[in-house]
Amino acid sequence: MLRLSELVPPPSMRYALTGAVLSLTWYAPTLWAEESPVLDTLTPVQSEYDARDYRVLTLENGLQALLVSDPDADKAAASMNVRVGSAQDPDDLEGLAHFLEHMLFLGTTPYPEPDAYQRYIADNAGSHNAFTSQQDTNYFFDVAPEALPGALDRFSAFFLSPLFNADQLESERNIIHSEYMARIRDESRRENDVLDQVLNPDNATTGFAVGSRETLADPAAGEASLRERIIGFYHSHYDANVMNLAVIAPQPLDTLEEWVVERFANIPDNGLKAPTIDAPLALTDELPLYLERQSLLDRRQVNFYFPVPDPIQAYRTKPASLIAHLLGDESEGSLLAVLRKAGLADGLSAGVGRGDGEHALFTVAISLTPRGAERLEDVQATLFAAVDEIRREGIEPWRFDEQATLAEQAFRFQQHGDAQSEATQLAMSLSRYPVEDVQYAPYRMDAMDEDAQAVYLDALTQDNLIRIYSAADVESDTVSPWFDTQWRTLPAPPAAGQALGGLALPAPNPFIAHDLTLEPGQDEAPSVLIETPSFTVWHMQESRFNTPSVEWRVSLQHPSASYSAEEAVLTRMLAGWLNDSLSTTLYPAWLAGQSFSAYPHARGMTMSFSGWRDGQTPFIEQAIEQLERAPITDEVFDRVRYQLAREWRNAPQAALYNQAGRTLSEALMRPQWSSAELYRASERLERHHLEDFRRRFLASLYVDAMAVGNLDADEARAQANLIRDALRPRLERDEVANLTPLAIGEGGQVLHPDSARDESLVLRYAQGHDESVQEQATLGVIAQWLGTPFYQRLRTEQQLGYVVNASYSPLLDTPGIAFMVQSADVESDEIARRIDAFLESAGEELDTLDDATLAPYRRALADRLLERDTSLAGMANRYWQATARDPVRFDRREALAKEVMTVSPERIQAAWPALMARTLDVRFDPNDEPSDLTAFRATLSPFPRSAETR
Repeated sequence: MLRLSELVPPPSMRYALTGAVLSLTWYAPTLWAEESPVLDTLTPVQSEYDARDYRVLTLENGLQALLVSDPDADKAAASMNVRVGSAQDPDDLEGLAHFLEHMLFLGTTPYPEPDAYQRYIADNAGSHNAFTSQQDTNYFFDVAPEALPGALDRFSAFFLSPLFNADQLESERNIIHSEYMARIRDESRRENDVLDQVLNPDNATTGFAVGSRETLADPAAGEASLRERIIGFYHSHYDANVMNLAVIAPQPLDTLEEWVVERFANIPDNGLKAPTIDAPLALTDELPLYLERQSLLDRRQVNFYFPVPDPIQAYRTKPASLIAHLLGDESEGSLLAVLRKAGLADGLSAGVGRGDGEHALFTVAISLTPRGAERLEDVQATLFAAVDEIRREGIEPWRFDEQATLAEQAFRFQQHGDAQSEATQLAMSLSRYPVEDVQYAPYRMDAMDEDAQAVYLDALTQDNLIRIYSAADVESDTVSPWFDTQWRTLPAPPAAGQALGGLALPAPNPFIAHDLTLEPGQDEAPSVLIETPSFTVWHMQESRFNTPSVEWRVSLQHPSASYSAEEAVLTRMLAGWLNDSLSTTLYPAWLAGQSFSAYPHARGMTMSFSGWRDGQTPFIEQAIEQLERAPITDEVFDRVRYQLAREWRNAPQAALYNQAGRTLSEALMRPQWSSAELYRASERLERHHLEDFRRRFLASLYVDAMAVGNLDADEARAQANLIRDALRPRLERDEVANLTPLAIGEGGQVLHPDSARDESLVLRYAQGHDESVQEQATLGVIAQWLGTPFYQRLRTEQQLGYVVNASYSPLLDTPGIAFMVQSADVESDEIARRIDAFLESAGEELDTLDDATLAPYRRALADRLLERDTSLAGMANRYWQATARDPVRFDRREALAKEVMTVSPERIQAAWPALMARTLDVRFDPNDEPSDLTAFRATLSPFPRSAETR
């Protein structure tokens, strides 16, 4: 798969502009007269189909702010990107930039309470967070639009008058350490920790970014205190000139400008500039280097790193992008296709990363099979043969033009996504690109620069290489300093490997869409298009996203899909085989904006089609034809079985909070199968079992389907009939069993996941008493009310760990609240006691809870439920999930939001005792024995269904 740098569109923007609004509008600010702190304003390039209004302000103090007025938005969001990060950490306080990021949340002069900002955001249907990278620190939030002025008041104070609260210093240092420990087993961080040991130590991006108790320890007596060092770092590095703000909201631009200027114009201007890094990232005279490191996962991977110039400034021509595209291609004759056919690899990505503005690493990452690990030198030789193929054939202009066409199409019909994510992306783009290209830069491809392309091709040599092979069986006495990774340097291979044959550059893409007209018409909700006992189709014509795209979902349902562990494995294998067997053929379609995936579920398998309306019908036909008639080869069967088995073997190493959630689902839903059960079943299966299962599966189907997007009912009906004629469903819906939620008994049972992690955890699940909308609304409001204080008390005040949250967590329609704490220092019994104490205190607070106090929590939850869909795929998925419920209703969230507004303190007080009596704990400490979930499920009864969900 192609993995491009920040210079190219992310996957969500892959669809492609025959015309952008290229005008640059300068005008004088109208609100502030002669004393205006606004130096100038302009309008950046935007798509002709983008109906939003844009304005970029440059204030006198140097701050730049991008304002986006979206009248249809039901959320406001802001992001402040500060061009300072861990690369500026002093040598004796690694992690200081990250520590500063945490401290800014904990009180300011106008809002001194440590949770003032967090509580305001939560009370107004919002969320917030921040991150620190090597060269950036980014703060962001979203909130109900009417609460934006108050949110900006609190947010801007971070950069004007933070308190650096001394009382919070120790607790926040502990939280930093907990965050570090929560990520210490992360494979990408372990890889980078090893890579940093052989990169240039004078390059500031090779330091330890997170921080720990050790690196952030109190300085020696007589030296500046830790708090003084934080304050000094803030004043030395935080300045309006290195800040870029993005605000997205439904208010008019003039209103947004007034709010931003009022709150951000007084941020100090100390004349700072964004730091630059001059030291090379790699010491090329020490290359090539061959390393291997230990992986905590049962996997084998090799990464090839080539030092190159950072292409960020060449965004208009993207010289590295086409090379990455050619090496990351998956079509017939590609590097991956050749390696897959030989049984040596099952995944590949290529692109530029680790950029510091001057230097970067061009990376080719290859996921190896066991056979590929044994033939590592052949894999390397084949990679360089692919590079030589590009050199020999040359990068012809038509290849650049083809990619430019796709990028223009993507820009023309881009879907912006949620406001918070977009604000963050725009704030970072504003810090990197000229103002006029803040949106257009990732897509812009003006002309091919052959000389610049030659620079990158010339860098892809065996003499300019750092190779890191990782596997679970690598052992060494050398351990990386921060993420405890065993690694070692190897001598250069004694002989070159043998390159595989069959390499070829991709042909012109036949899937590029031509008819990108927008069809008029808009439905308010899906409606039944076709309904027979064995086949139901819903359709919704949707034009509000201004894209000629369609989302199809087709659910193939079979009675035995989850009947046993073996059948559940075969269902997963069938979906995996279909994806794998089509990947080479349909990769050009993916590049051109058409995507397909098959995924398994308890009732069978869903085929998902996303992309342009033009060309989608043959795309659907090809996928169904493959499912029904393509041979299942030993090569693909073995690869899919290996991938699934690897996933199940690695399950005990997954993030502990994810394991806890899976344990809860396995315990309270029937039928369910554990990773261990699925792995054991997979070992008993051969290719002929999958062939037999495919015949049985396709012979007895019930099918649901849905089309959402820019197509009318006649077009949707024609495609639906094609699907029905090909699949020939013959079962009725009731002949395929649904998942059954189970009821928790009283008494507070405790379960343990099958985990190999080193942390401790408690997930307490409190279950409602029925599936009624009244019970769902009541528990939703309780979770909204408890979320912020649970986080504040157990994370900020008691410092139990980095992962702390309380949230409404239904299982299908079964309501419940999950209270989660994961800790590197505190054992599960103590965590459970702290949760007990919190819930006891909450019960006491209920006695004095009044309607005025509860009102903002109701409003915040109702607003969150009614948030608009921010992408066509998101809308389609929401409606599609509704078809799995009985009865099918597309207004469930509206009905729930309406009921939420009726929840009273008295209803919560009445529900609380029963809620606290029906709890289940998932607890874990290192070396705990896993619980027998099959035996546990056998003791439970089905959860009672309410009349409205029968």
